[in-house]
Amino acid sequence: MPPLDDDHIRKFPLTSISMLSSYTGLILSVVFLVLFLIKFYILELFLLQKIYGTKYTELDEVNRRGFVNHHIAGAKPSTSLKITILILAVYPFGAVVFGTAGFHTPFAQGSTVTLGDMLIVVAQMLVGGFLFELIYRTKISPISVVHHMASTLIAQAAITISVSRNQDSSIEFLLCLVWGAFDIICEFLPHVTIIAYRVYPDSHRFLATIFRAACITTFIGTVSETVVAMYFFGQLWERWTLPFKILTPVLHVAFSAAQFHGTRIFFRLWRKQEGIIHNFNEKQAGIDHSHNDNN
Repeated sequence: MPPLDDDHIRKFPLTSISMLSSYTGLILSVVFLVLFLIKFYILELFLLQKIYGTKYTELDEVNRRGFVNHHIAGAKPSTSLKITILILAVYPFGAVVFGTAGFHTPFAQGSTVTLGDMLIVVAQMLVGGFLFELIYRTKISPISVVHHMASTLIAQAAITISVSRNQDSSIEFLLCLVWGAFDIICEFLPHVTIIAYRVYPDSHRFLATIFRAACITTFIGTVSETVVAMYFFGQLWERWTLPFKILTPVLHVAFSAAQFHGTRIFFRLWRKQEGIIHNFNEKQAGIDHSHNDNN
């Protein structure tokens, strides 16, 4: 990936993002329909039962819905929304945010599809994933609700105001891309971790290891996201209107709070598994000591 071009960021042109900006409702509808088809006719109908057997079928309704959602969001390559987004967005994102390309740069030489077209589509895919989770899951933390609602509103607002080329539209969408990229990358391991927790509930050493990894990566990811996002925000300071100068940091606090909440959960789960291992080792040591005394 090419080095960050400060001048490219500061002078990023005020343009429409894509001709597809006016069709986000249709794109979002297609995303919802595809997610439904994957959930209903693939995951719930046969795939999860075939892979996990009774470990899936014996889950209660709350955990079952969460289990399905984690597979849709990021765990299984064949059905993962976020892996699909990552594959589609890695080149357009890198070229626009870290390179010198613009939204209307062709996706490939001679192509009528632009980088902005691709970014609009993947943005709707991510928004669709957030909304699907809010609607489908029966139990979700208030912090996650705030995160998903704020992410949806700010992304859709940035696209909507780009149609009329509002002063903040292009740079706000750039910042949304940065937030979205960190969300996709940093949330992949947590999805896998929660699935492993349901599938291997008695593998305490394994669970302690992956919970520790998820705790560390989500913490580092949130700190890194803050550094990068606020760097972009600072580089563009003179171009923001007053409402966005106030709103953007507030939204970032909401995003960071949700991610730190996840870090705290994984820290507790990690320590819980460590405690189980410690108690088992102490019990085993007591049995061995008693056995030696009897001999």
